[in-house]
Amino acid sequence: MLYHYYMNTNSVDFFNSNTIQPLSENQELIFAVWEIRNPENIGQIIRLAHNIGAKKALFINEKINFRESKIIKTAGFSYKQMAWEFLSATDFFALPINNFKLVVLETCEGSNNIFTENLPDKTILLAGSESYGLPPKIIAKSNLQVHIPMPGGCKSMNVSHALSVVAFEWYRQKSL
Repeated sequence: MLYHYYMNTNSVDFFNSNTIQPLSENQELIFAVWEIRNPENIGQIIRLAHNIGAKKALFINEKINFRESKIIKTAGFSYKQMAWEFLSATDFFALPINNFKLVVLETCEGSNNIFTENLPDKTILLAGSESYGLPPKIIAKSNLQVHIPMPGGCKSMNVSHALSVVAFEWYRQKSL
């Protein structure tokens, strides 16, 4: 006979009773995504930004035509709890970035392995669209380019998953 054991875990109780290394005032993360196309990815990124304690999530889209219900479904309660917004490329590059470094997540010439690169304390992490990545002119505006090594047969990753890998590597580096 096969028995299944399930552990009923309440994550709120778990994290309230386990110490999590807080970030210092000098450590801040902002997510930015270029021309994202999938509303579910938007919701996942909002939720991820909330999970990691990011300052905000920015979605750089010239045409905004998303079903809000799909974003809400994947963002959950983070939809109203997390600071996020859509803005144009012009508005994004006009933002006052006050000591933040623009780090692009892209498999491009000159990019560095995310696991060997020391990430800045104040990072704007910019990822590209699901289909096309980031245009070269945008990559050229960055302070640093990083990639995730992928030893398996598939050499691409969903944008929200890729941001998760980099965001938690940033946190790991800052919380040591």
